[in-house]
Amino acid sequence: MRRSTLWMCALLTIATLGCKQVNEQWEKVKAKIEAARQRTKPAPPTPPQPAPAEPQAVAKPPEITKPGARAPRTHAQAPELPRVSRDVPYNSPDTGTIDPGMHEKDVYSLWGPPMAVRRQGDMTFIYYQNGCEYTCGTADVVFLQSGQVVDAVLRWPGHRYSGQSSSPVATPPHGPARPGGDTLTVKSPSTP
Repeated sequence: MRRSTLWMCALLTIATLGCKQVNEQWEKVKAKIEAARQRTKPAPPTPPQPAPAEPQAVAKPPEITKPGARAPRTHAQAPELPRVSRDVPYNSPDTGTIDPGMHEKDVYSLWGPPMAVRRQGDMTFIYYQNGCEYTCGTADVVFLQSGQVVDAVLRWPGHRYSGQSSSPVATPPHGPARPGGDTLTVKSPSTP
């Protein structure tokens, strides 16, 4: 910084140092920093609480709505898929082949509970473990449209799809990267 800029910053700091608003903001910042430091400290162990004798039901107060009024729509956030850093072997007794046109409950009855389900419009995406989530980049996914199976991307041998999948069988990765990348050669139209 130039010397004149430094002098201006110093003068501005001195002029606003006694300002009430600046001091209030400074105290708020210090309080937030202290609160953040308190959150990072480990909490002292709490003694175990005895279990209540009887669970008490909490009555929900009745909602007051206008006649003919629509209830507000709530958008549930889809659960976050677990992030994996390595492949974990997967084995399940729930195996079988799903067919195009099957319903969601039929997939559950064949393969058991999924690890996640996401919905977008009339599409439903059902995620199942496959043991190669890290190297394959995805879990096994079953695509349903209007409640019926339309596609599946599967890598675990116990999960099969009788229809035509939009994703072919996984191909092995190429060897080590070549320096400079691949070279594309284009023949000119005059060369036979």
